[in-house]
Amino acid sequence: MPEPLVLDGRFVRLEPLSEDHVPALVEAASEDRSAYRWAYVPEGPAEMTDYVRDALAKVATGAQVAFATVRKGAPGGVDRVVGSTRFCEVTNWQWPPRTTQQRDGRPDVTDIGFTWLAASAQRTPVNTEAKLLMLEHAFETWGVHRVALRTDERNERSRAAIARIGGQLDGLIRADRPGTDDTVRTSCLFSIVATEWPGVKGRLARRLEAGLAESD
Repeated sequence: MPEPLVLDGRFVRLEPLSEDHVPALVEAASEDRSAYRWAYVPEGPAEMTDYVRDALAKVATGAQVAFATVRKGAPGGVDRVVGSTRFCEVTNWQWPPRTTQQRDGRPDVTDIGFTWLAASAQRTPVNTEAKLLMLEHAFETWGVHRVALRTDERNERSRAAIARIGGQLDGLIRADRPGTDDTVRTSCLFSIVATEWPGVKGRLARRLEAGLAESD
């Protein structure tokens, strides 16, 4: 099972999600609900509690690593919980016998998903640095072969953001999961593979230094 992680940067800290984060997550999610047209973001204490408990159940199986996203020195000068994100589909492949791939329990591939931010944290360095920290850990600490990201086919802003950081469109997954509008959504599946990571890392670092950001 992946170890508990704290990923700490200049603008953001990703810390293990817990039920203690529920009140702050409810506040973050209440800023502007119109920002969540294509992504499910819980509304109110009951939904948020169920959301966090479900995430923690998946963390306990090793299938996910869930974070609270903390904006460091948020307006007002204090650290503030502004959303959540996860490593999901954390997968160890079953390699053939006598393989030379010695993984020592580290995952072979993972997705990044379940990402949402308070409206006030969107289009800030928060998401750019969070993606940089997560991708850096996935490729450089875990040594994964691929990180995948998926979004609703209709979410043009998210698709463009993933493409700008270097995610390659692998294709569409039809009838992939529930949509936010009581439909069954088609997802766009993007990926970054290990050989592409140095270029993606440089691109993210330059965007971060320029004070730019992508948002889901």
